[in-house]
Amino acid sequence: MKEKSSNIGKKKLIRNIIITIVSLVLVAGILFFANNYFKDGTKNKINLVINNNNVTLRLKKDVYMDEKGNIYLSKEDVANYFDKYISYDKDKKRLITTSDTKLAILNANENTIKINGSNIKIYSNIIEKNDTEYIPFSEMSKLVYNMDLEYIEKSNTVVLDSLDREFSKADTTKNTAVKSSTKFFSKKVDKIKKGEKVVYISEENGWAKVRTERGKVGFVKSKILANKFEVRQAMENTPQIEEKINLVWDYYSEYAKAPNRSGTTIEGVNVVSPAFFSLNKEGKIVVNIGEEGKKYIKWAKDNNYKIWPMFSNNSMLATTSGILNNYEKREKLIDDIVKLAETYELDGINLDFENMKEEDKDVYSRLVIELAPRLKDTGKVLSVDVTAPDGAGTWSLCFDRKIISDVSDYIVFMAYDQYGTSSTKEGTTAGYNWVENNINKFLGQEDVKAEKIILGIPFYTRLWKENNGNISSNTVDIKKVDTVLPNDVEKKWDDKLKQYYVEYEKDNTTYKMWVEDERSIKEKVNLANKYELAGIAFWEKDREPEEIWKMIKQEFKK
Repeated sequence: MKEKSSNIGKKKLIRNIIITIVSLVLVAGILFFANNYFKDGTKNKINLVINNNNVTLRLKKDVYMDEKGNIYLSKEDVANYFDKYISYDKDKKRLITTSDTKLAILNANENTIKINGSNIKIYSNIIEKNDTEYIPFSEMSKLVYNMDLEYIEKSNTVVLDSLDREFSKADTTKNTAVKSSTKFFSKKVDKIKKGEKVVYISEENGWAKVRTERGKVGFVKSKILANKFEVRQAMENTPQIEEKINLVWDYYSEYAKAPNRSGTTIEGVNVVSPAFFSLNKEGKIVVNIGEEGKKYIKWAKDNNYKIWPMFSNNSMLATTSGILNNYEKREKLIDDIVKLAETYELDGINLDFENMKEEDKDVYSRLVIELAPRLKDTGKVLSVDVTAPDGAGTWSLCFDRKIISDVSDYIVFMAYDQYGTSSTKEGTTAGYNWVENNINKFLGQEDVKAEKIILGIPFYTRLWKENNGNISSNTVDIKKVDTVLPNDVEKKWDDKLKQYYVEYEKDNTTYKMWVEDERSIKEKVNLANKYELAGIAFWEKDREPEEIWKMIKQEFKK
C-alpha cells in the first residue's frame, strides 16, 4: 500500500515538473515572439540615425522629405542634437546657427547661405509648416555641422555621421541576424548575409555593435566579423596651450603707445593681453597698435608668449547696447575682429565688455556665440572677461556665465573690486573668502566647468580715507604699498581674508588698507590649484614687483 502511494506521489511530481517546464517554454515563446514582432513605432516614419544611434522616437517632429528628395529637420531637433543656441527671427525670417568652427546665416527668401562671411549657393531653404521651421539638412549637414548625410531608400532611413569621429567597417563571414541587444531574448532588427559590409561601432564580451547597409543598428557575435579596417580616424582637438594658462594683461590707453618690452621676459607667463582694441562712442573699433604694437607682437612671439589682445567696450553702455541689439552691426563687429586677428597674426582675443544693460544679457551672449566659431575656424582662442555673480545689473547680471563658458574657450573671472571706487564703505579689493565663495558660485549656480575658468588676480589694492564720515580711496600698486604706508605702521594678518590689514590716524583722518602682497597673492594662486582651474590672470603688468613672478611660477601647478 505504501509503495503504491509512493508511485502516485512520484507521478504527480513528474507531472508538475513537466507542466512547469511547458509553462516556462510557453512564456519564453510568448516573450520571444512578442519582442520580435512588437509593433515598430518607427515603421511609418523616416528613421534618423545620428552617429549610430536611432533617435527617431526621440524627435520633436518627424523628419521631412520634399518631392525633390531634400531632407529637413525641425529647428527644435537641430537645437536638440546639433546647436542648442540656434536662433530664428520670425519677422526677418533669418536663421543663425553655429558649429565648432562655423557661423551660418540663412535668410528664408534667399538662395544663399552665408558661412563665416562667405556666401554659398544652396538649392533648398527654410520651410515653415504647422508653426514649425524646418531646416534644409541635406545641404547644411556638411556645410555647417560637418556631418555626412545618407538617405537609404530601402529602409527609409537617414544616416548622419560626424566627419570628425572614428569610422570603421568590417566584413561578415556568415549569414546572421542582427539583434537589438546582447540578451538571449532580444528583437531581431535586421539580417545580414555573408560578405556584407557593416559599420563596426564597438565590441564587448564577444558581441560587436554594428550598423548594417540598411542603417539598422544592433548586435552580432564578434566571431562572425573579419577584415576590420579604419575608414576615418577621429580628429583630435589639441588646445593652443596644453599647460595651465598664466596670463598678464598689459594695459595702456588708446591715447598711449604699446609698452617697449624688448630685452625683458616675464617668468612663468605664457599669454600676454595688450590693450590693442577698444570701441569709440560711434561704435567703431579703435586699433591702437602702430609700430610700437608691431614690435610688441614680435617680442611676444620671440619669447613664445601667445598674444590674446584685450578688446574693450570702454564701458560705454549705450554704444554697446546699440551694437548688440542690431544684427548687422553685430555681424560687422565680428567680421572686423576676425580680420584684425588674422591681419596681425594674433593667437586669440580677450573680450572685455563691461557696464552693460541687464536686459542685454542675451544679445551679449549672442555676440559670444557668433564670434567663437569664427575665431576657432582660424585657430584663434576666445577668452571672455566676466565679474562675480549676484552683483548689480550693469556690473554682474548682464552676463550669462553658463552660455559664455559653453561657447568660448575660457571665461575669465575678474576676482577683484569686492570693494571698489563706488563702494560706500571701506573694504578689501579681493578677500580670499570672497574669491573662493565666487569660484564655488561659478562651479555651482552658474554651472561653469573648472577647466574653463581663468582666475583674475589684482596687482593693486586701495588706501581708504575716512574724514568726518566721508569715505574715499586711492588705488595703490602692490609694488608701491611699502612706500605709501608709514614705516612704523603695524600690519595684522587676517586669516579669513588671507591679507594683512593696516589702520592708522594722520591729520584727523583714518587710513585703512587691506594689503595685497606676495603672501596674499600666493593664497589666491593656490585657490586656482585647489579647484583645478584652467589658469590665472593678473591685472595688470608693471604694478607688481618683478620678484613676484618667481613665486607665481613655483606655486602655480603646471
